[in-house]
Amino acid sequence: MNIYTKKLATVSTMMALALGSSALQAQTVIIKFSHFLGSNHNFHTLVAQPWCAAIEKDSGGKLKCQIYPALQLGGTPPQLADQVKNGVADVVWTSPSYSTGRFPRTEALELPFTLPPDGLAGSRAMWEYTQKFGMEDFKDFKVLAIFSASNVVISTANKPVLTAQDLKGLKLRSPSRFTSLFLSSQGGTPVNMPIAQVTEGISKGVIDGAMAPWEVLPATKVDEVTKFHMEGDANQPGFSQTPMAVLMNKAKYESLTPELKAVIDKNSGLTLVEMAGKVWDQGNSDARKKMTAQGNKVLIIKDVDYNAMKVASKSVEIDWVKQATARGLDGAKLAAEVHAIGKKYLVKK
Repeated sequence: MNIYTKKLATVSTMMALALGSSALQAQTVIIKFSHFLGSNHNFHTLVAQPWCAAIEKDSGGKLKCQIYPALQLGGTPPQLADQVKNGVADVVWTSPSYSTGRFPRTEALELPFTLPPDGLAGSRAMWEYTQKFGMEDFKDFKVLAIFSASNVVISTANKPVLTAQDLKGLKLRSPSRFTSLFLSSQGGTPVNMPIAQVTEGISKGVIDGAMAPWEVLPATKVDEVTKFHMEGDANQPGFSQTPMAVLMNKAKYESLTPELKAVIDKNSGLTLVEMAGKVWDQGNSDARKKMTAQGNKVLIIKDVDYNAMKVASKSVEIDWVKQATARGLDGAKLAAEVHAIGKKYLVKK
C-alpha cells in the first residue's frame, strides 16, 4: 500500500467514524424540560428527574432530558404554556390557573369543596375529569399529566381559625383566583403575592397568613412565621385545589418515531399523575409532622363550621357556572361532573 492509498484509507476511516457519530447523535432526542421552582423542590427531584430517567432507560438512551428549573429559560410561570406551545421548551410544568380564562373547562377543578383533600385521590379525580371533559382546553399541547397540588391549608400567625367567623377580616395570601374567590366568600381579604414574599409579608404584618398546601410551607419558611394551621376533615372535600399540568410541545411529540412516542406514553398519563400525587402526599405528610414537632397547632374545622363555609362559598360556583355558560359551555354540567368525580375518589379514612 503506497502513501496515497494509506492516506485515502485513513480519510475514509475518519469519515466513517464521523458519519457513525452523527448517526448516533441523530438517534438521541433531547427533551428540554422547564419548570418554575428550584432544583431542591420535590417536583424537580421526585417527579421531573425520575420521569426523565425512565424515558431515557425505556428508550435505550434515545431520549434524554435537559431540565431547566427556576425558569432558567426565562419568562414567568404564566408564560410557560406559551413557551412549550412555541417550542422554547419541549416539556413544561405549570398550572392552568396561572392563565385566567385560557383553560375554561379546567377551571371547574378549582371550585370550592369539590375534590378530595389529598394529592393522590385529587390527582386521579383531576385526570379523569380532564380526560372526559377538559381535553379541548389543551388542543394545542400533548398533555402528559394533570394532577393536584392538594388541598390548601389556612395558616395564620397569631389568630387561630376555628370557625367560619374567624376568617372575617383576615388578610391571607391566595395562590389562585378561585382560592381568592373562596376567601372573599367567607369575608376574608385575599392578597396576591409571590410565594417567595409570603414569609416576609407575614413577619412584617402585611398579611395575617397564607392559604397554601402543607408541602409548600417549610420550603418557603412560612412555617416559621405561622403558629396555626386549619384544614377540614380528611373524609370531606377540601377547601380548594390547584390543578397542575405537565405539557409537551405537540410538534415535538409528533416528530418522534412510533417507538419513542410509546415510551413517552408509557411514562405519562395516569402513571405520571399518580407519581406526582404520591409525591405531594408525602411532602404534605412530612411538612405536617415537622410543624407539629416544632409546636405549631393543627386545627380541624368542626362539621358545623365546615358546612357554613360550604354554604357561603356556593356563590363562587353559581357565578362560575354563569360565566362558563356565557362562553358557550355547559357550566352546570361541568360543575356537577366535577362534584360526582370528586365524590368517587374521596377515600374514607
